[in-house]
Amino acid sequence: MYRSNEIRKKLYNAVEQEIKNGCKIFTMGTHGDFDKMALSVCRELRHKYENITIEVVITSFNEIKPEIIHDPILGDEKYFPYKDVETVMYDIEEQHFKRKIVFSNQQMIKNCDTLICYVDTTKTYGGTVLAYKYAKKLGLHIVNLYSNEFFNT
Repeated sequence: MYRSNEIRKKLYNAVEQEIKNGCKIFTMGTHGDFDKMALSVCRELRHKYENITIEVVITSFNEIKPEIIHDPILGDEKYFPYKDVETVMYDIEEQHFKRKIVFSNQQMIKNCDTLICYVDTTKTYGGTVLAYKYAKKLGLHIVNLYSNEFFNT
């Protein structure tokens, strides 16, 4: 991701502001670099604000299986990537495999008040653009870190 340190700072500030505004639950996907960055930021902020809940939305049970980490000194060790957060899986079995992430994104957006994202709104297609447009259609408060858009739609 371009300018990842700059984006991470903006994301940290945006999430912290939402916490100060009373947000207690942060929900994110698991598929993109921004999702991973959001999870990292929320985990970091949870040390400062203990009363927040972190949820990750998975689209497959394979995402919660432990990974084996090979360490030359300690040997093989199981790593559970989401052991410290809540996991959510929407009823996506009926969805075509190419639409599962889009459908999950829509479900997340339906259940939130604010969307914090990194979206180039000049693009016409892509999963992130679709999620952004869906949130805008529903009238969510959107914080777009790509263009510093902080507005109510």
